[in-house]
Amino acid sequence: MSGAFIISVIDDDESFRTALVGLLRSLGYEAQGFTSAVEFINSGEEGSCDCIITDFCMPRMSGLDLIQLLTARGSTVPVIMVTGRPEPGLEAKAAAGGAVCLLMKPFEDDALIGHLERALKI
Repeated sequence: MSGAFIISVIDDDESFRTALVGLLRSLGYEAQGFTSAVEFINSGEEGSCDCIITDFCMPRMSGLDLIQLLTARGSTVPVIMVTGRPEPGLEAKAAAGGAVCLLMKPFEDDALIGHLERALKI
C-alpha cells in the first residue's frame, strides 16, 4: 500500500506527533516527526518527503505559513493540515493555501488514510 513513501509530520504536540508517526510506520510508510515548521525547514528534508502532515496552528510559523513558503520555493509536495481548533473559516483558509484537506483533531485513522492515499495518488 505505502511503497517507499516518506511522510513528514510537523506538530508541536509531542504526544500527537509521536502517535501519528507510529501509526504511519505501522502502515508501512517511512515517517519522521518535527516539532515545528522551522525545524522542518532547517532540516533540509522538504525536498525528500512525499507528503507533509502539519498542524495548522504552531508557534513561530503556522502550517499555512509553511505551505506558502514551500509554494514560493516551487514545492509541489501535498500537504494535509490538522487542527484542534474548531474556528470558522480554517477549512477555507487551508484549501485556499493549497492544502489537500484540513482534519479536525481527534480524527479517525481511516479519514487520514483516505486523504493520504489521495494525496499520494495510490
